Amino acid sequence: MSETDTIAAISTPLGEAGICIVRISGRDALNIAGEIFHAPKRKSIHEIPSRTINYGKIVDPLSGQAVDEVLLSVMKAPFTYTREDIVEINCHGGISASKKVLELVLEKGARLAEPGEFTKRAFLNGRIDLSQAEAVMDLISAKTDTALTLALSQLEGGLSKKIHLIMESLLSILANIEAVIDFPEEDIDEITTQQIIDTIGKSIEDIKGLLETSDTGKIIKEGLNTVIIGKPNVGKSSLLNALLDEKRAIVTNIPGTTRDIIEEFINIKGIPLKIVDTAGIRETEDIIERIGVEKTKEFLHKADLVLIMLDAADELTKEDILIMELVNDKRSIILINKSDLPQKLDEDEVYKMAGTNPVLKISVLENLGIDDLKQQIADMFFKGEIEQKGSVIITNIRHQDLLKKALNNLKDAENAVSLGMPLDLITIDIKEAYYKLGEIIGETVGDTIIDEIFSRFCVGK
Repeated sequence: MSETDTIAAISTPLGEAGICIVRISGRDALNIAGEIFHAPKRKSIHEIPSRTINYGKIVDPLSGQAVDEVLLSVMKAPFTYTREDIVEINCHGGISASKKVLELVLEKGARLAEPGEFTKRAFLNGRIDLSQAEAVMDLISAKTDTALTLALSQLEGGLSKKIHLIMESLLSILANIEAVIDFPEEDIDEITTQQIIDTIGKSIEDIKGLLETSDTGKIIKEGLNTVIIGKPNVGKSSLLNALLDEKRAIVTNIPGTTRDIIEEFINIKGIPLKIVDTAGIRETEDIIERIGVEKTKEFLHKADLVLIMLDAADELTKEDILIMELVNDKRSIILINKSDLPQKLDEDEVYKMAGTNPVLKISVLENLGIDDLKQQIADMFFKGEIEQKGSVIITNIRHQDLLKKALNNLKDAENAVSLGMPLDLITIDIKEAYYKLGEIIGETVGDTIIDEIFSRFCVGK
């Protein structure tokens, strides 16, 4: 497969819909579309102005039979997504129509695009860098408005600008050091140790600042693995339904109703929660319920947040104590449910066992305290970065890993300077940090990594 091929793919989800878009990109995009597109006035496709939408029909050249009535968009290079000629055929949604249009495009010489190949061409043709290309996928997969805003900021080059500034600073110091090393007899202002220390120190602080946002970024992008846990009939399924604002889980007053794991995504104040309603933990002879309890314990190991539910109308039981001890190493919120009923629960004992974890009194039945719970979750996991407009937050694990490696390289360089090591040895670590930062934006990255990144995209983007 060649990067000069003309490629095509369906860019909308398959299935019945009002519209399906078949996208073509490459030097032969106009010629290929021109062979199957018939406009009422028979105007040549090359005469169609760029960035216009034109009515016509897709016609099978062999049979002369019309396949579909379409709107065709022409976008001429270089002012396109891929910086190549692009044609988008807006046909009727549905498997048959879209498949037939795509088949005709492929018969006329286009190649079926690989996953992410349109965006890969945008990167290879210099329209966007690698971090911006990755932001395209983040934009598509965003589960909340906050995630959408951050992905859009990265797509617009927010992270790229920060990385470029650090790289330019390191490149400047490298150029000065190497000039002194390579041309000792020339009249070149010798760089001072303090200048090197200041530049490295500033770069270290900038990278640390980016890394400090990565925990928040991971939560915004991937969501919090959240487990609701408690003894049977304490109100776990009712809480899930209240957070979802729909009856997703079966609720009865019979203990042990929830035997399997129920997973849902919930958007709470910009945080996507992958929330799990679990089987109540108790000793039981019911085989199915016991399996559910074991699965609950498995989910607890992966949890970022645990919502522990207690019954205000019941005394603290050995099951309650077992549950709280089971998750004492996890970030938790203790929820005293049924607080609208006469209270039998010893709150002092609950607070003592809770330690630094917050305790909230709620009533799922009366919808009391649910908003407080949502605010508590936001307060626990958001550090305020996303409130700053235009702020850069690291949401990508690859970026986080490369920033950590660059940070370690710069710390090694800083240590080498303090030990009075030769300049040529100091530059080794600075160069390594420079290359790691360059991998984030694609300036110093290999083909294998590029191919691996774009293979995660959907076909047609």
